[in-house]
Amino acid sequence: MKISVCMITYNQEKFIGQAIESVLMQQVNFHYEIVIGEDSSTDKTTEIVKKYAEKYPERINALLHPHNLGLQGKNNFIATFKACRGQYIALLEGDDYWTSPQKLQIQVDFLDKYLECAICFHNVLEIYEENSHTPWNYCSPTQKEISMLEDLLYRNFIPTCSVLFRNHLFEELPEWFSKPKMGDWLIHILNAQYGNIGYINKVMGCHRIHSDAIWHSRPLIDQLLDTIEAYEIFDTYFHNNLQYRKIIQSMISKHYLTIAKEYEKIDNLEASHIYFKKAEAVK
Repeated sequence: MKISVCMITYNQEKFIGQAIESVLMQQVNFHYEIVIGEDSSTDKTTEIVKKYAEKYPERINALLHPHNLGLQGKNNFIATFKACRGQYIALLEGDDYWTSPQKLQIQVDFLDKYLECAICFHNVLEIYEENSHTPWNYCSPTQKEISMLEDLLYRNFIPTCSVLFRNHLFEELPEWFSKPKMGDWLIHILNAQYGNIGYINKVMGCHRIHSDAIWHSRPLIDQLLDTIEAYEIFDTYFHNNLQYRKIIQSMISKHYLTIAKEYEKIDNLEASHIYFKKAEAVK
């Protein structure tokens, strides 16, 4: 099995069909599977996934959980990730979709050729539900062709629906993986320990931003605190690498400073002062 497409979904009846169809349209010269973790949705998502699995039994492995696994989809991701059998894994959440039928072939050819890369990704179009904002390309025109773990520690520049990486670079997900709310950035950090990150300058997918999306629906301060939580875990994980820890601690300080400024904007000066002090303490 060349590729496993790791797809998680919950209450995405409006989107899940398009996500699955965008995988089924792929034009490839290898075998692939779609592993769908369906987290006991309360809408018609389960029914839609079942129909696709019945229609394409040789292609789709549907993990239909009898109850929601919790942790806002993190446990569903872990279960789905572990079920992937492919040499490579592609990520595609149930509310995103791919736009190029050559996407998987292009990325497989890249990783087959550049053995020094553990990961490759491409540009995607950010689209907003009901066209509330103008679509825009996620990756900057200055995105480097080759990045390393150090670059990824500054920020997650890899769109989830764009990534393909080598499977089994590490034996087990570490115990701390389930703690932070984000999941894909943690996976990329773990994989980037084993090779470079290649960028393919093509728009081959769409990331949909909508009101039900877990991350984008949360306030900025909460997002920053969640990111700091992940950085603190990285700081412990890379405790023997001073170079990585220097980057990590500078980013923790930067995020605390941003939180302080956000509180300052709403005249919560007490909270602002607390986070200014936290930012200084980390330096």
